[in-house]
Amino acid sequence: MLWPQRLYDRAVRFDERFLDEIKSRLRPSDVIGKSVKLRRQGREYVGLSPFTKEKTPSFYVNDDKGQFFDFSSGKSGDIISFLQEAERLSFVEAVERLAAEAGVPLPAVDPRAAEQEKVRQGLGEWLELAAQWFEAELRRPTGREAREYLERRGLPEKDWKRFRLGFSPPGRTALKDYLVTKGAKPGELVEAGLLIAPEDGGAPYDRFRDRIIFPIGDPRGRIVSFGGRAMDPQARAKYLNGPETSVFHKGHQLYGLAEARKILAAAPPPTAGEEPPPLVVVEGYMDVIACQRANVPAVAAMGTALGEDQMEMLWRHHPEPTLSFDGDRAGRQAAARTMDRALPLLRAGRSFRFAIVEGGKDPDEVLREQGPAALKAQLSKTTPFAEALFIRERDAEPLDTPERKTALKTRLRKLAATIADPDLAQAYKEDLLGRFELLWPTREPVYTVGAAAREMSRARWDKRRAQMAGATPEAKDASRRLRQAPGALPAALALAALRDPGVIDDKIETVGAKGFGDEKLDALAQELVRLRYETDGVEFEVALRHLQARGFSAEMLSDLERDAARAGVAAPFLRETGERARDLWRQAFDLLMQLESLERAVEAATRDLDRDRDASTLVNLKTERDHLRKLIKSDWSHPEAEAQPVLPH
Repeated sequence: MLWPQRLYDRAVRFDERFLDEIKSRLRPSDVIGKSVKLRRQGREYVGLSPFTKEKTPSFYVNDDKGQFFDFSSGKSGDIISFLQEAERLSFVEAVERLAAEAGVPLPAVDPRAAEQEKVRQGLGEWLELAAQWFEAELRRPTGREAREYLERRGLPEKDWKRFRLGFSPPGRTALKDYLVTKGAKPGELVEAGLLIAPEDGGAPYDRFRDRIIFPIGDPRGRIVSFGGRAMDPQARAKYLNGPETSVFHKGHQLYGLAEARKILAAAPPPTAGEEPPPLVVVEGYMDVIACQRANVPAVAAMGTALGEDQMEMLWRHHPEPTLSFDGDRAGRQAAARTMDRALPLLRAGRSFRFAIVEGGKDPDEVLREQGPAALKAQLSKTTPFAEALFIRERDAEPLDTPERKTALKTRLRKLAATIADPDLAQAYKEDLLGRFELLWPTREPVYTVGAAAREMSRARWDKRRAQMAGATPEAKDASRRLRQAPGALPAALALAALRDPGVIDDKIETVGAKGFGDEKLDALAQELVRLRYETDGVEFEVALRHLQARGFSAEMLSDLERDAARAGVAAPFLRETGERARDLWRQAFDLLMQLESLERAVEAATRDLDRDRDASTLVNLKTERDHLRKLIKSDWSHPEAEAQPVLPH
């Protein structure tokens, strides 16, 4: 089948992971060196610009950053953009050539995805036209008050164009009328998030009215939505974001990322022993703009806390992004939620640091009042993740009783156990408990029970072996099959994910790291995660064929259904459909992950009994673990079920 080039370009849908794989296999100096004569100069390569006629070399290639910089023309970018600029290739043509050179197979064209991308492309064109209209409105008479506001905020006109700021006039249909004259259909504009369709069936009207407009771009800078700041101080919503659409998913986007990538690429490479330039996460549009005006690469989430997909995007660009949330209660809560979401995903080379701007101010205020140097200095004062986590837990309540001190120690163990990487989890446990011990350096141990605990464990095992010695062959075989089978609830979670692969989307990173809570299901979990990354909109039959092609037999899948049936009332999501089933699945998955963390914390506390000589932490952990075990085996989704225990925030 022959595909029109523009449609083919969109239907292929190269994701960031695919592009990163190509770039990881090719050195920019090798690719660019085929058309530009380069010579080594320190940690970079230098040559004459391929874009301008020059006699003195001002074209640089940096393999560490994966970028080229041409100071004579002002162009910069990666190996893909180099081929686009130097050889006038389309994006897909450039990727195809580099994929062949790197030995990376191209993803297949999906006809259904092609149709979806054709729709998305149309919406993208209307979004770009809307951005241009908003920009023009800011400079017209109707935008006078908006211009004055921006000037009062210290944002000069030269920066309006850089950040593509605009203005939406107060009229209900001003943007709609303009785009309809350009050929747009109101239904398309509703789908793009530009118009609101009333529930009573009335005519759609403009979503953004009397607001300063901040375009939201994807990592390549293509407009996918807008944010608006109300000019009316009495407006119900001071800031308004566009809705979820086929081109805009709040949890998958970071405001300002395209510009932040440019700043990161242009930064000089760190010398030996130096830290790489920071990548800062702030709270608002104006804070992002303030940082970027100060030449600090910064982004913002579409909400107050980062999601897993946004964390993955950040880690692709920086090993330790700096989180700089406001110092008020909302900012502290956002930082706490981010910590809890990030903990299971941490590993060597993937963490966060924290910075708080002094005096209760935000980056925009610091830039206006003290200048770029002061803003950079404050953002450079960071706290490592482990230290910030300990401070949060230490300050959660007074530590004025033995019970509260023990509760702190218990929380620290549990939090360390949530980290999927076992080596890092152990390192965090030692770090956090070391900080705990320093709070009371002269504290005396209470009593020793480590040897007694081990004797009790051996006695229980001897009793169990004696019981099995007199069992019938049939009973022994049943016991063996039960030991080899996965847990009932993990099997039920896996079965539900097989029937509805999209159920794992909100937990895909955790499923990829921890599976379904039972190592016997790890291979199935990895295949489902891989399928979700590679294919959009997978249905049960497709997933089943994929798994069978990967060696999962019909007998194995039948065993999965048998094992899942043992879960009974503990798996209410198997008896529901649609979003209700997905919500219950996510709740059950979270409960199981909490139980797994508690099991690991109990094991660690048991191993440490002889060292700590304090059984109170172990007793507390076992009590909470047993409580959670009992809850999971019950109909926990019933409104009258007892409250679910959760990890501390």
